[in-house]
Amino acid sequence: MSNFVVPKNAHIDMDKISYVGNADVNAIDHLYKMYQQDPESVDIGWKRFFEGFEFSKTNYDSDNEVPENFQKELKVLNLINGYRTRGHLFTRTNPVRERRNHQPTLDLVNFGLEESDLDTVFKAGEEIGLGAATLRAIIDHLKKTYCQSIGIEFMYMREPHMIKWMLNAIELTNRPTYTKEQKVEIYKKLVQASGFENFLGKKFVGQKRFSVEGLESLIPALDVLIKKGTDLGVQHFVMGMAHRGRLNTLANIFEKRPKDIFAEFEGKEFDFNEEFDGDVKYHQGYTSFVERNGKKVNLTLSPNPSHLEAVNPVVEGISRAKLDEKYAGDLRKVCPVLIHGDAAIAGQGVVYETIQMAALDGYKTGGTIHIVTNNQVGFTTNYLDGRSSTYCTDVAKTTLSPVFHVNADDVEAVIQAIEIAVAYRQEFESDIFIDLLGYRKYGHNEGDEPKFTQPNLYNIIAKHKNPSELYLDRLMPEGIITKEDADKLIAGYQEFLDAEYDESAKQTKATVFDFMKDEWEGLGRARREDFESSPETGVAKKKLLELGRKLATLPEGKKYFRKIQKIFNDRLEAIESDQLDWGSAEMLAYATLLDEGHPVRVSGQDVERGTFSHRHAVVKTEDNEEEVITLNLLNEQQAPFYIYNSFLSEYAVLGFEYGYSMATPNALTIWEAQFGDFFNGAQIMVDQFITAGEDKWSTQSGLVMLLPHGYEGQGAEHSSGRMERFLQQAADLNIQVVNTSTPANHFHLLRRQLKRSFRKPLVVFSPKMLLRYPSAVSSLDEMAKGSFQEVIDDPNAKAANIDTVVLCSGKFYYEASEKAAEMGVDNMAFVRVEQLYPFPEKQIDAVLKKYKNNKRIVWAQEEPENMGAWQYMSMRMRDKNLIGVTRPPSAAAAEGSKELHLKRLAGLWKNLFQFASVKA
Repeated sequence: MSNFVVPKNAHIDMDKISYVGNADVNAIDHLYKMYQQDPESVDIGWKRFFEGFEFSKTNYDSDNEVPENFQKELKVLNLINGYRTRGHLFTRTNPVRERRNHQPTLDLVNFGLEESDLDTVFKAGEEIGLGAATLRAIIDHLKKTYCQSIGIEFMYMREPHMIKWMLNAIELTNRPTYTKEQKVEIYKKLVQASGFENFLGKKFVGQKRFSVEGLESLIPALDVLIKKGTDLGVQHFVMGMAHRGRLNTLANIFEKRPKDIFAEFEGKEFDFNEEFDGDVKYHQGYTSFVERNGKKVNLTLSPNPSHLEAVNPVVEGISRAKLDEKYAGDLRKVCPVLIHGDAAIAGQGVVYETIQMAALDGYKTGGTIHIVTNNQVGFTTNYLDGRSSTYCTDVAKTTLSPVFHVNADDVEAVIQAIEIAVAYRQEFESDIFIDLLGYRKYGHNEGDEPKFTQPNLYNIIAKHKNPSELYLDRLMPEGIITKEDADKLIAGYQEFLDAEYDESAKQTKATVFDFMKDEWEGLGRARREDFESSPETGVAKKKLLELGRKLATLPEGKKYFRKIQKIFNDRLEAIESDQLDWGSAEMLAYATLLDEGHPVRVSGQDVERGTFSHRHAVVKTEDNEEEVITLNLLNEQQAPFYIYNSFLSEYAVLGFEYGYSMATPNALTIWEAQFGDFFNGAQIMVDQFITAGEDKWSTQSGLVMLLPHGYEGQGAEHSSGRMERFLQQAADLNIQVVNTSTPANHFHLLRRQLKRSFRKPLVVFSPKMLLRYPSAVSSLDEMAKGSFQEVIDDPNAKAANIDTVVLCSGKFYYEASEKAAEMGVDNMAFVRVEQLYPFPEKQIDAVLKKYKNNKRIVWAQEEPENMGAWQYMSMRMRDKNLIGVTRPPSAAAAEGSKELHLKRLAGLWKNLFQFASVKA
């Protein structure tokens, strides 16, 4: 866009910057004298400072004398550093409010300097690219750099080369110049931003649109971001933003036809099936290819619910998937852009969680450009009540990311900040923040009255010119554009919108855009009949043996921990003896998918070895901690296997994996909770995205959630994966809810996820006890043949004797059937409902028909009456007079003592076996 480049021959001396800070000048002089007497008597940092200090005595003609103005040179240098570190506090970045007062100021007196020094020439001017200059010129340059429309926070960064780059970008170039053509282009985007909002306001009076007015400079900023990024190698931008300005961004950046947006304002039905609910217009996603500077670039805007920052990790997951699948991990090719609100970025914890992902191997995406559309208010809450930090962006300091605070009314300053941000991101593959300070012209929405809560502010806003008008006032005296030319631009855009509006009137329905349409080409939508049976997912026994042996064989010539070697030897023995436990079956499922060309990604807390030490997908050598992943040593043609121990987050990590799964339909994407209970730290992701995403946004996901679940007396936070919550949300074929009981069925379940012509999120209540339970083993033949079994009949029941059919799921089957065997019960059949949703009615009916003498059907579960699947099953089987056997209702998910667990289990057995008859 501009002529902005980072100078190659900069003159910034990092030694001086790093150690001066705001230190007392007299103390520095004292240290210097100590250094003269003995260089080793001062700290290594100060030693380096004095060694490289260009004002030292070696640069002067006199021998062995400190020059007379040496101390003042230090004071000027300290002044320079003061502007660098605190200049952002004294800027003109707020278009409608006075800045808060901060102390100490940047006045000369605070640096030991006087008015009489202003015309003295100081060599310190070389530090900011001026050469020897008067103090007056130095201060003027510093004010223009640090205290005008842009305030910059960056001196806390710890990498000297990054600070040096930033100093070169902002001090040695100062304000860039733009050509007439560039300025006209900026003005055009402002006209579009303002014109679009004005049009909506007139045509759809009082309707919610979450106008960008007051922050119109966001639109030219995004336009330049794309142009600059494309020039620097970005091929795909993945964006996330909440409501404010979203429609404007769709129309004027993503080039979504305004007629389609207008049709949504008219409230027309969606052009989709009748069961599709859809979502409001300012939540929906979009993908487009646009041309910038003669290059095609892909733009993706992720759908976002009203949980404003929830989209952040989803965007990162989509970006990482693109990097892995399409761009061979080249971080410069995909650029995530997150557009925050000021109240949300300061208040929402998922922002912090997402930022912590930035440099982690499993989640990094090469740096995110964060733009804050700063209204200075959150709904009706003033910024002073919205945060304790000085800035809404102070979370950026967590990862030492630089921050630009920019006056949104000064569009050229906005463009400058954007260009630097994009260049920085591409150079260092790191996050950077732009705090765009503007205002909100109306209330939270266009039907709200802001003067109820901010009367003084809105008196100012009512008289304030918008950025388009302000920029025109600036361009006309420069001779860039005339009033007549401006009027033509405005009228031309108005005519375009009028034509689009007329086109929208001809549409009978609103268009639903699947923002992942290209990625999902060839895959369709699920129908009810698709769940009447499962596809064949067996793998030839010869192939299973081949892959199983490779999985269980560690490469030779490395030193392994003794217990690890035993685990792998036992796994090999299990394969050879045809008695596979849960971990072996799971690994085999991954291996077969990898062998067939499907990538597999697993993440979550401690997933590499597994919370219960059952997986050991990653092995560390004992001597040098080299990582060995046998799943990546199958053959040269296999797909990649990714597995990452996540940081201690559920919300952001689950959101990331959901985003990843949306962009990779032919890969198996898995998130495993450390314990099933812990998914509730990510409840928003479940409620707003995973269970409702397809119904709202017409976008599918094949995400798998593994939630270790089971009552073993481990307490309320280590027992329940909250099955009832998922079943309550199960409708419209939105998800799959499964509680498997055998390794083979788990094997088929994982493979089934990629062997159908559609994808659905899969929630698996995975086991703890069954991981090493002697009865919970499977043979290779069970995996070589058949498919996932939605319902498993009791293999020990004699149909003629059965008068009570007990439906149950998961590990409860083993406990109940073994208790029955212990008691000698022969009239009860224990039937496992492996898939709870979609409800396997056909399969259950087929099993029940086998028991001709059946008198009653029982649903038995280990969970309390108000939890688990009982209420769901009772609704699904109303016509069967289903009897429920459960623990008593409880506020907590489970008891906290082993003895109480056993006591309640005994009560459960008493209730269940009241229907039992015992063999003679």
